[in-house]
Amino acid sequence: MTPTFRLGRIAGVEIGVNWSWLFIFALLLWTLASAVFPSTNPRLSAGAHLAMAIVATLLFFASLLLHELGHAFQARRDGMEIDGITLWLFGGVARFKGMFPSAAAELRIAVAGPLVSLLLGGIFVGIAAVDALPQAVAGVAAWLGYINLILLVFNLLPALPLDGGRILRALLWQAKGDFAWATRIAADIGRGFGYLLILGGLFFFIFQGSFSGAWFAFIGWFLLEAATAEGRYVHLQQALGGLRVRDLMTRDPVTIAPELTLGEFMDDVVWQRRHTTYPVVDGDRVVGILPFRRVAEVPRDLWDTRHVRDCMLPPGDVPNLTEDERAADALDQLSGTELERALVVDEGRLVGVLSIRDLARAFQAPARRRHQ
Repeated sequence: MTPTFRLGRIAGVEIGVNWSWLFIFALLLWTLASAVFPSTNPRLSAGAHLAMAIVATLLFFASLLLHELGHAFQARRDGMEIDGITLWLFGGVARFKGMFPSAAAELRIAVAGPLVSLLLGGIFVGIAAVDALPQAVAGVAAWLGYINLILLVFNLLPALPLDGGRILRALLWQAKGDFAWATRIAADIGRGFGYLLILGGLFFFIFQGSFSGAWFAFIGWFLLEAATAEGRYVHLQQALGGLRVRDLMTRDPVTIAPELTLGEFMDDVVWQRRHTTYPVVDGDRVVGILPFRRVAEVPRDLWDTRHVRDCMLPPGDVPNLTEDERAADALDQLSGTELERALVVDEGRLVGVLSIRDLARAFQAPARRRHQ
């Protein structure tokens, strides 16, 4: 899950927001202001309900962020690199680089987030129980305590990609010593929960006329897709085996100079060799990467005055790999990135490009051999 907007860093961890988060933020704000708080605090005014909804929504997403930071800080203690945290439609997700170093490490990382939610739920419930608090403050605290504990219970379901599914995978991995087998079991359970939520949600939506049924079906669909993706991801990692980046990358890719105008780029490069991205080099040094879509966004009458450097992305916006890195580790870095491309560099000098398609071909090759 890639961020659309970057908000900054907390203790060195980059925090971002995906565009889908705006939808759930607006929906939650509207639901709290128009239904939840008018029902739980009917004596307060509409303005007070709106103010309560704004505060509750912001604190709710702050709670989700703290949950993910719990995962991130524990992962850092276990020696993993943190790529960042993204808030999106279904809450938040912490992005890690590389594989979990051990089953025990995954277990600690998976448990850390729910422990934060349990602590937050207890704190908010305790605040709501204080008699001297204003009604609006108590109402917001009560809802936050309730929602944190409800999400804690849901998140502990033993279904990938939920925390409960990761806890189950870690325990199975520890018991049998087989990460791939543990992932298949946890992913199958995740798909089972996904089907149950879809069927149950559709039942309530069709026969009870409850809009929440549609929401449960949507969550079930997400679980189904995410669990399936987890299983495929492990299969791909197994197929990559002992391969290195040098074994799969494209050597001598088409490169362009930063001082080239967009018109020259289109006439001299694109019409002859059409690609989705082009590394930008100055001499033998990588200075950026140009996605073709960024050129297409510039009006045609400006192509002779705009240069490649005006549209290119800095090299830090895509993964930078070395030839000796494991292909499985490269997969971790490429998964979920916007361009699904990586620059392969040697002391700042471009030696190749690696894409998700290159990794996928490595996965497809054994399958083709099996059918021959």
